[in-house]
Amino acid sequence: MRKFFEDIKKDIKFKSAGPGKKLNEDSSSSNPPVVQSSAPAKPRHAVTEGAQRAGAAALARIEQQQRPRLQTSQDAIRNQVKKELEAEAAAIVEGEKPSTDIEGTNIPVKDTECLSASGVYFKCPLTGAVFKKNERETRIKEAILMQFANDPVEASILMIHTFNKDREKVKAAVEIISRYLDNICKNPEEEKFRKIRVSNKIFQEKVSSVEGSQEFLQAAGFEFKSLPLEGKEGTEEFLVLAEQNSSDLEKLTETKDQLQKGEPLRAQLERQPQAFRPSPNAMRFELPADFYNLTAEELKREQQFRMEAAERNAMLRTKAMRERDEQRERRKYNYTLLRVRLPDGNILQGTFLAREPVAALYEFVRESLVDGWQPFELMAPGGQKLNDDETLLNECNLVPAALLTFSWDAAVQADIAAAGGHCTALLKPKVLENIRTLV
Repeated sequence: MRKFFEDIKKDIKFKSAGPGKKLNEDSSSSNPPVVQSSAPAKPRHAVTEGAQRAGAAALARIEQQQRPRLQTSQDAIRNQVKKELEAEAAAIVEGEKPSTDIEGTNIPVKDTECLSASGVYFKCPLTGAVFKKNERETRIKEAILMQFANDPVEASILMIHTFNKDREKVKAAVEIISRYLDNICKNPEEEKFRKIRVSNKIFQEKVSSVEGSQEFLQAAGFEFKSLPLEGKEGTEEFLVLAEQNSSDLEKLTETKDQLQKGEPLRAQLERQPQAFRPSPNAMRFELPADFYNLTAEELKREQQFRMEAAERNAMLRTKAMRERDEQRERRKYNYTLLRVRLPDGNILQGTFLAREPVAALYEFVRESLVDGWQPFELMAPGGQKLNDDETLLNECNLVPAALLTFSWDAAVQADIAAAGGHCTALLKPKVLENIRTLV
């Protein structure tokens, strides 16, 4: 069969090569006339039936390759989704004129007036000050340093547990400092236990390298002093504690216990409770970039991910594949914006950590109600009842935003109605002070 096709190709090439020439003939000379031989042409062998069938099949394959591939329904879906996403991206680029970019990228920042929340905010437990997410570390450090004026022991303990990220290093430093204090309390008359050589290798590697440790020792009563060395010339720096009486020793023990029980100071998420009038836009959310657990580079690729996700959704996937995609999607968010539609139509909104329990949502709603003592239920989108328990919000698919439905407990409401009572205002006046209209 292969020889058959090769013969055909050779014949075509031979015919297309033109008239023949002699090897010693000048190429510039005119071509001699072609003389046809009077001898009969040598007959070709007849092509077998099998060769004819093979040739026809080959031609059919070539013709099939040249035809355009017919579009399937999945192709149409992909193309339509791709067109919509490209049109959406083009509209964003043309319609938005951002004044700032996210972390120096070219990703536009939407106008805060169009956003469902202006950002993610936190509160300092020490000062009560509210600040944006990107200011947490700076503002917490400032608050701890300001605390030195009121309670230097507490402030230094907060420094040790908050400023140092390596928890094992902090644990080792706390153990060594506790040993220093224990030796003093057990041997109050021994002067050697009340002196710490600053140049000591263990002190340098395990204690001094931990931020806040020297401040704690000074707050506990140690002072830096240059002392002469026994049998050597010159002096060396020590941390020295004056001789302690019984009350001082008790206080030193309390200080040690306080150090061991210390915890990092964490900024608390500010719920930013907000009430809205009844609105058909309750399910429309425009979230700022703070709600996404993405780097600037990942944000750049978000549009591409959405296009790929649309293509995946057009394909048949197993349940395990869908669950993996859902878990990956949930991990993109650190925060979630939740709205609760009340029976009077008003809407209560608050910001939550994605890994907070549903119980925190119930508590937030309960604190915002006039009659928070009454039992109620919250329904997720799709009619799923949310239990007041430790189930995480992101496990209930309530990220990055969701609209929930509020309803009073039917049995309790029936008892109240039977007694002649009724519910009037739902939200507390403090929450309704700045009620707004959703846009």
